[in-house]
Amino acid sequence: MVQSQVKLALEEDLGSGDRTAALIPAEARSRVRVICRESAVICGVAWFEEVFRQLDSSVVIDWHCRDGESIGADSLVCELSGNTRALLSGERTALNYLQTLSGTATLARQYADAVSGAGVRILDTRKTVPGLRLQQKYAVTCGGCHNHRIGLFDAVLIKENHIEAAGSVTAALQAAQALAADVEIEVEVESLDELDEALAAGAQRILLDNFSLERLRQAVARVGGQARLEASGGVTLETIRGIAETGVDDISVGALTKDVRAIDLSMRFFDE
Repeated sequence: MVQSQVKLALEEDLGSGDRTAALIPAEARSRVRVICRESAVICGVAWFEEVFRQLDSSVVIDWHCRDGESIGADSLVCELSGNTRALLSGERTALNYLQTLSGTATLARQYADAVSGAGVRILDTRKTVPGLRLQQKYAVTCGGCHNHRIGLFDAVLIKENHIEAAGSVTAALQAAQALAADVEIEVEVESLDELDEALAAGAQRILLDNFSLERLRQAVARVGGQARLEASGGVTLETIRGIAETGVDDISVGALTKDVRAIDLSMRFFDE
């Protein structure tokens, strides 16, 4: 999987060849360092390595940290040595992976820390960068949060539009139970009345969409452990602790993968 993903990324950047790196003698060799300019959780080692493996398998990488490790500002991430052209041609693609996935992992760690000790799971969503679904979901786990479904194929999530099309919460759930009994089924509700209907229809997992803190507490009391409850909608680092303390089991956060801010990394040549 990593191999094919990197192959596409290199094809996108290199095209017919790196015209600028061609200015350097083919036999030249260099050493470079990757520095992280801010505090971060590192993620993307496998993709970074694969970039240089595909360009020149003789490039040597000495890592000073690994995926999931927290590092401080101005920390040395890794050192590379090898063919200069390969190092130059792979620099941007390799850093793109490392800085983007580290950004996702770093944000996930902030959310995980915000609910530490509350006994709740923080879940990602399908709001990912196109083409980076699996990479970002891996980064979420490196940051200490959890994956929801990977895509539309591995679970059923009955949302507002599905309920509208089916006619009711009950009708949608019954159809799902008949057609997809082999996967997890979750239904989204927007009111306490819909919550009661979902429970009566046998829902085992319920998403509480944009519930206030008070309504979340009421929902937890009504359910009484009969189903797993997930809070969703407008969750931020400022509000997540309060949501966690209502007693819900899970909180889904689209921002984990949607609001992407790359970590500041730089690659610099240095003398032997």
